[in-house]
Amino acid sequence: MMALRRVAFCVAGVVSAVVILALPAVVPGAAVLILWATGTLAEQPAPVVAPVFLVLFPLTVALLVVLATPFGRTTGKWHRFLARRLLGARMDAPPPRRSRRISDGPGWRALGYGVLKVPLAIPEGYGAFCFVFGVVNLSYPLWWPLFRNHPPGTTLGPVWALTPFGMISTRTFAGTFLIAAAGLAMLLVAPWLMRAGVALDLAAMRRLLGPGRVAELTESRAQAIDDAAAMMRRLERDLHDGAQIRLATLAMNLGMATEKLGADGPPPDLDQARELVALAHRGAKEALADLRDLVRGIHPPVLDNGLGDALGTLATSSAIPVEVHVDLPVRPSPAIETIVYFCAAELLANAAKHSRATSIKLTVGGRLTLTVEDDGAGGADPNGPGLSGLARRIAVVDGRMTVTSPPGGPTRVDIHI
Repeated sequence: MMALRRVAFCVAGVVSAVVILALPAVVPGAAVLILWATGTLAEQPAPVVAPVFLVLFPLTVALLVVLATPFGRTTGKWHRFLARRLLGARMDAPPPRRSRRISDGPGWRALGYGVLKVPLAIPEGYGAFCFVFGVVNLSYPLWWPLFRNHPPGTTLGPVWALTPFGMISTRTFAGTFLIAAAGLAMLLVAPWLMRAGVALDLAAMRRLLGPGRVAELTESRAQAIDDAAAMMRRLERDLHDGAQIRLATLAMNLGMATEKLGADGPPPDLDQARELVALAHRGAKEALADLRDLVRGIHPPVLDNGLGDALGTLATSSAIPVEVHVDLPVRPSPAIETIVYFCAAELLANAAKHSRATSIKLTVGGRLTLTVEDDGAGGADPNGPGLSGLARRIAVVDGRMTVTSPPGGPTRVDIHI
């Protein structure tokens, strides 16, 4: 199914390239057609045709300049839709056009993608051609006996087949196997051509059809500010609801114990004083535990020993057995280690909550790629609140997340930072 979707995307890319190439010739072509239909080209070629084209050329250039950015945005929207629908690649749209001025950066970038689409359509078109006609050529030995069953001695015309090397023909059944061999070779080459063309196309789309670097930085900065504000509110709430209440109870119990002990002389109620001191002692330990949890939520102390030890400790607390592999030639910065640690913690929590898995593999390697894969039921939604929020947070450090979770599993999440 994915191969057919890739073929459809490649065919749509070829159609788009043809439209883009043909668009600048619409106005001159229409003018030529009108002049030809009225007979002007045959009757008065010199005095009429030349002035007409002197007017049409600057008119065409002006129309192309005025309509360039709206056309670029429209085609960009169409190509993002195709990538999302056929390939599952989601891309953020650029900010809306704020004015009708020509200085529309996202529109001009989208137009640049349209121009780049023409050479990009070559490997895509070649791959789709090899895929479709490879299947056709491979079928020649199957249908030949059904349609070429004439009596012996009948002179038949050649049967032609289309290949990347040109047209080949055969008059015999044995020759169909040569065509079938060419079809098999085309089918073997087609996936590589389409995959290469689609990969280049998606890279160009992410570069030219997205919100742009400035908009991405603005959004990531806003997201970082929002995350910091949310963390401060969470810390304030946790301190108010946890440690602050326990410390207030501790102070109250110590005050009551002081009253029970009395100012001087023998204590009037020693048993109650001891009970209040014991309550205060237990409250002090609980307040310390709350504060440790808060500190661990900001920066786990185990990260001081490195990301490998931290993830190993995190895996031991998982409800599902976790196999951890960490291979980093250079230790990342503390901020990056903290981000990777909390990403792993959230992904393990999600797997334990939703996946119904029996085992999880957690791998950190490469330049810095975190991979969490489970053998659960699959069906994870990348646009759900958990994973989409995680994607927004790692975007602050130029992170990128890909989720592969077909129904029935397995689920694999890759985070590249």
